Amino acid sequence: MRIALVAEQFLPHVNGVTHSVIRVLEHLRDHGHEAMVIAPSYEKTLFLGSVDHVDGVRVERIPSLPLAGYPEVRVASCTVNRMQRILARFAPDVVHVASPFILGWQAIQAAKGLGLPCVAVYQTDVPGYAARYGAALLEKSMWSHVRTMHNSATLTLAPSTASIASLHEHGVQRVHTWRRGVDTVRFSPDRRDDAWRDRVGGGRRIVGYVGRLAPEKQVADLVVLDSLPDTQLVVVGSGPQKESLRALLPHAHFEGFLSGTELATVMASLDVFVHPGEHETFCQTIQEAMACAVPVVAVGRGGPLDLVDSSRNGWLYRPGDTEALRDRVRDLVGDDAKRLAFARTAHRTVQTRTWDAVCDQLVEHYGRAARVNSRTNGARRTGLGAR
Repeated sequence: MRIALVAEQFLPHVNGVTHSVIRVLEHLRDHGHEAMVIAPSYEKTLFLGSVDHVDGVRVERIPSLPLAGYPEVRVASCTVNRMQRILARFAPDVVHVASPFILGWQAIQAAKGLGLPCVAVYQTDVPGYAARYGAALLEKSMWSHVRTMHNSATLTLAPSTASIASLHEHGVQRVHTWRRGVDTVRFSPDRRDDAWRDRVGGGRRIVGYVGRLAPEKQVADLVVLDSLPDTQLVVVGSGPQKESLRALLPHAHFEGFLSGTELATVMASLDVFVHPGEHETFCQTIQEAMACAVPVVAVGRGGPLDLVDSSRNGWLYRPGDTEALRDRVRDLVGDDAKRLAFARTAHRTVQTRTWDAVCDQLVEHYGRAARVNSRTNGARRTGLGAR
């Protein structure tokens, strides 16, 4: 198949959307499919796009501007006509739109105009983020936009039961499940680094968070862990709240942004992984912690509900109840037998969730979208003929 992937964010910016697009590209290449990417440009100029390649895959860059207050995130836009020209040159069998909002919406309209099947992948709770950024009044209009976009696509893929329920609640139709894989070779308990543990933890239990340092992640909730006895809080990541969090968590160790083997080593060297964000459609870092045999304490909302089996591979706590967060972490750091039992179960939980398996499912969804699109276009042509 020939697949055009349209991504609101892409390299060099690394986040969950970028990571999943990269893994999909690897799978398509390894299985004989052809792909191209349409993504924001990270050049300083607004007017000129560019073309580059990532592992042999052509990347068509669309002019973009940095998001106010969060310059690592780019906002790209082009006309639907230009998007149609780009797609027409490549002639894809399917258009895959990753976390659509602006550029993705233009791609959905362009694909529809060209009669191409379009798979829209819901990955980011933008309406939920609006409230965290002090724009709660925009949430309703954002959901209206999400509904229009996804109902214009051939089908929508969502990563968790919570995100599917939310989409249905807001009127999005034709939603199917597509979860995320985890690299169980890179993320492995074998990467545990005792020297790093001694240097950072000094013999204490290490509790860690990995992710963006931004309001929607609610990292500030970890203040209840900053002075937990006999523990060391570790924060991995970067973002607009980096400096304010350093002031709020004076006892925490900040590792900064990590990726690849460095990230896997730190993840495997934790005793407990924590994630307080309530707006996760999935939460890939939870799977990565489990692959490293690290039990998880996460908020009981959104994607973590599907990943954390409370009292078996970790604990869930009620949204907003930071005292419960503290109690759950204290329970695991203070009970070696329980923590190690949870760790073993966590490791077993994710061993079948490989990227190969989930990307095979994705290709099946591509085929489903092509069949639905063919039937729809056939019915439309028949209707026109009858008139």
